[in-house]
Amino acid sequence: MEILVASGNKEKVKEIQAILDEWDIITLNDIKNTVEVIENGRTFEENAKKKAKKIYEKTKIPCIADDSGICIKEYGGWPGVKTARFLGEDKDSNQYARQRNEYILAKMQGLKKEKRKVDYVTVIVYYDGTEFKIGTGILSGYIATTCKGENGFGFDEIFELEDGRTLAELEKTEKNVISSRKKALEEIKRQINR
Repeated sequence: MEILVASGNKEKVKEIQAILDEWDIITLNDIKNTVEVIENGRTFEENAKKKAKKIYEKTKIPCIADDSGICIKEYGGWPGVKTARFLGEDKDSNQYARQRNEYILAKMQGLKKEKRKVDYVTVIVYYDGTEFKIGTGILSGYIATTCKGENGFGFDEIFELEDGRTLAELEKTEKNVISSRKKALEEIKRQINR
C-alpha cells in the first residue's frame, strides 16, 4: 500500500519509513506537489486532521499527517500545540530547534528534576477520503539541564529519559522502539490492518 506522508521534515520521514517499513511511504517531494496548511488548530489532533484532509483532497493518495510537541507539566502543558512556533510564526523550522531548546533550558534554569517533567505528545492521522484513523503516542521524561546528543532532531537533545540519556543520545533504532511517534504509528497500523 502507498501512503503519502504530509511532512517536509526529512528526519521525521526517515523515522516514519523505518517504523512503517511494510508500506510504500512517499512524500510531497516525491510527487512534486506542495500543499501549504496553516496549523492554527487548538489541539494536536485538529492540526493533524486538517493537514491529512487537505493533502488527500489535493493528491487523492491516502495520507498520514502528524502534529506533535512537548508539554511541560510545570507550565500547565506549555508550549503544547504551539511547540514549533512559540518563538514566533516565522521560526517553525528545524533551523530554529537549538534556539527553542536554549530558550526552554534558560526558562527552566535552577528547577529540580521533579519540576522538569515533560510529555512528548504525537498525534498521527490517516485519511483515505472516507474516514480518519487517529493514533496518539505519549513519551514521558524530563527536560535536561543542557543540550546532549547528536542523533536526534527537534527537542530530542533536551528530552531526557529516566536513565539520564536524551533522545538525541540514542541510536535511531533505540529511539524508534520507544518514541511517541512509534506509539502513534502502531495505533494507526492496528486500525488500518483490521
